[in-house]
Amino acid sequence: MPKLTTPLLRNGVRIDASFAEAFGMRATAVIITAPNLKWARQAAVTMTGFATSVIGCGCEAGIDAHLSADITPDGRPGVRVLIFAMSTDALQKALSDRVGQAVLTCPGTACYNGLAGSEGLELGDALRGFADGFQISKRHEGRHIWRLPVMDGEFLCEATCAMTRDAVGGGNLLVMGASPAATMRAAEAGVAAMQGVAGAIMPFPGGIVRSGSKVGSKYPGQSASTNEAYCPSLRGAVASALDDDVASVLEIVIDGLDYAAVAAAMRAGLKAMIALGPERGAVRIGAGNYGGKLGPHHFHLADLVP
Repeated sequence: MPKLTTPLLRNGVRIDASFAEAFGMRATAVIITAPNLKWARQAAVTMTGFATSVIGCGCEAGIDAHLSADITPDGRPGVRVLIFAMSTDALQKALSDRVGQAVLTCPGTACYNGLAGSEGLELGDALRGFADGFQISKRHEGRHIWRLPVMDGEFLCEATCAMTRDAVGGGNLLVMGASPAATMRAAEAGVAAMQGVAGAIMPFPGGIVRSGSKVGSKYPGQSASTNEAYCPSLRGAVASALDDDVASVLEIVIDGLDYAAVAAAMRAGLKAMIALGPERGAVRIGAGNYGGKLGPHHFHLADLVP
């Protein structure tokens, strides 16, 4: 990958004249409630574990928002979780497995549809058999709810949840700094800003990935491999994309319920990182793409910087 020679300059930070290349996905959302936010969040964190990349995890998932009791279906505090996959079947499996193993099992929780739309996936309909015939079907304020007896009372779970085919996965920012500490500081600031954008998640640990990848490998059967052009330790051994003042690179990957959500998250992240300046954060920010061959959604950094 050649170096880009005409970056923008914002508050001393170089912004590559490049774009992030993203692709279409399918997505759903569930609302998890509990007697308090601690347990709602615990269920959500467990549910979204090992969901960083469809390459190895089958889905990508994360907490989208914390919800106050006055806006949840049952008047209790909760969180909304987004799940993304490449097909309807993969999304259905991820939803059923993760709610069944991480939410049904978590004390005090209930689970509801968190997305508008008419095309549905099985939620409680897929889990009701756990009740071994003791499940009860109820209608409450327009929702079809299954009540499953469990040892601490009942697990309430909406029968179905909606799915969107307009989701976008693979939005990204490459954060480059003069030291690992400065790069991490910039990436953390970017993720914190992006977490305030509705409809978008950053699925990797803490929203950040150090092992940015390219498609393919020299080894058969390896679908992705290290992006050597952005590995500082390989400078001099490969065609590096890094400038001399870059000592560390971190990537932020963004999935969104639609194009606008990904764009808004990237815009918020860029603004936060640029505000830090190169002394405290990134000296350069770029984006990963494959020349437009990977996906139809292109997020040009020049259109997103403040």
